[in-house]
Amino acid sequence: MSGQYIEDLIKIIAKFPSLGTRSARRIVLHLLKKRETQIPQLIKALEDVYTNIKVCEVCGNYDTESPCSICSSSTRDGNVLCVVEGISDLWALERGGLYRGRYHILGGVLSAIEGVTPEDLNIDKLIKRIEEEEIAEVILALPATVDGQITIHYISSLLKDKEVKITTLAQGIPVGGELDYMDDGTIKLAFDLRKQI
Repeated sequence: MSGQYIEDLIKIIAKFPSLGTRSARRIVLHLLKKRETQIPQLIKALEDVYTNIKVCEVCGNYDTESPCSICSSSTRDGNVLCVVEGISDLWALERGGLYRGRYHILGGVLSAIEGVTPEDLNIDKLIKRIEEEEIAEVILALPATVDGQITIHYISSLLKDKEVKITTLAQGIPVGGELDYMDDGTIKLAFDLRKQI
């Protein structure tokens, strides 16, 4: 019966993003080889996250407090709001340390194919924040996909009568990118957004 416990764990881990059954097996084998140290550490870390992590009532970030440390920070620029699709996008921007404003997590992007409508996203909460807080600029840092662009257009149309500057992140050829490896859409975008030097 011990094989069933292992198979159950493999099935759970295989459901994680970017992992399949083979990767899950390797992870479980690693845990079993170091079971005396790593399994108790993993259990404690999971319990700590389950018990202590909250969703920020303001922006939707994960933190031990709500409002989160970003929303409650006095050193952040409260006049600039960066709108992102998900928490992983917020983490990516924070990792670089280049942005010092606040965030708003939409929880996805509009998608006709997947049936994601404005009601499924935190768009109403975004509009309310812009109306109630002194927001001077909204940065729409959404994916450079068709659904991301549709979402940007939709939010921009909702904000057109508000006294707020609306910007998006620059797009095009990434640093270190070679033209030969870029798709046509990326190259076109880079040409359309070219700047004078």
